[in-house]
Amino acid sequence: MTLLKSALLTAALLLATPIAAQTNVNLGGISADPSAPVEITADNLTVDQDSGTAVFEGNVVLGQGELRLSAGRVQVVYDGTAGQISRLNASGGVTFVTDTEAAEAASAEYNLDAGTLTMTGDVLLTQGASAISADTMRINLTTGAAQMDGRVRTILNQGGN
Repeated sequence: MTLLKSALLTAALLLATPIAAQTNVNLGGISADPSAPVEITADNLTVDQDSGTAVFEGNVVLGQGELRLSAGRVQVVYDGTAGQISRLNASGGVTFVTDTEAAEAASAEYNLDAGTLTMTGDVLLTQGASAISADTMRINLTTGAAQMDGRVRTILNQGGN
């Protein structure tokens, strides 16, 4: 009887603890056109011509097509050759929202060249009543496919009472 109790307790503890893992998620509603104009609003802007960067700070809201992202700070990195935006680094609490999904993280990198969005640090993705958390989420904005890595924990609500 004691062995059975120990086995049940061990199983309960294992099921209650998030496991370091990886999962793939389809975010079909998320897409972006890297050639579309990028609109950024913020409280402050600092431009550094020497490094080819611009830093937007305070209530930053970024939009590109259907892509919407808000953060405390966004650094825009320009391609040195063509002068086009190459990468956006967001920090200070990042929120990403579409009609069907919402994601939060400590920071994010939007790589326009590769068409990817990588969110890191306590990532929480909600899709309807379901939620997935992880250390990192990478989204291919062309296909909508996402991969979540590190301490993945999922809550899937199936409906009903």
